[in-house]
Formats: sequence, C-alpha cells, structure tokens
Amino acid sequence: MAPLVLAPLLVSAVTGVGYRLLRDWGGLGRDQVHPLMVLHEGEWLQRWLGPVGETLYVLLNGLGVLWMLVTGGAMAWERLQRQWRRRGGRGVT
Repeated sequence: MAPLVLAPLLVSAVTGVGYRLLRDWGGLGRDQVHPLMVLHEGEWLQRWLGPVGETLYVLLNGLGVLWMLVTGGAMAWERLQRQWRRRGGRGVT
C-alpha cells in the first residue's frame, strides 16, 4: 500500500518545494510557476471529478501522511521493544 500513498506525496513535496524555490531563488513570477501549483494542489483532478476533485486529492494526501506516520511509528516502536527485550529490559541505549 505504501507505494500508492508515496507517489502523490512525492508529487506534492516536489512541486511544493519546486514552486517555492523557483519563486524565491529563481526569480519567476506566480504565473510562470502556476503549473506546479496545479499539480501540488490536485487542481488537475477537477477535469475528471469536478469541483470535489481538488478537495478529495488534498484529503487523501493528508490521510496518506497520517497513515505513513502511524505505520512508521508503530514499526519503530516495535523495533525499540524488541531491542529492549533483547537487552533484558535494561533499556535502550
């Protein structure tokens, strides 16, 4: 499931950072980098899903971030517990 969640998150991260860098350091105007915002915000989905497309994209991206944080945190917690048990309960150092 992670690859399905990762793709939109990568698109959002790359386009968001690219937009800001091109505006601030690249000296480009808002209109010149607007296509990046169209990708970043999911505005392109309005063509197929109507006005709800952009909202759905942002909602699913947010849920994807939360899902990755929860599952990643659970895996990290499990690993810490295994290390703790292996050391006989003496703590993780």
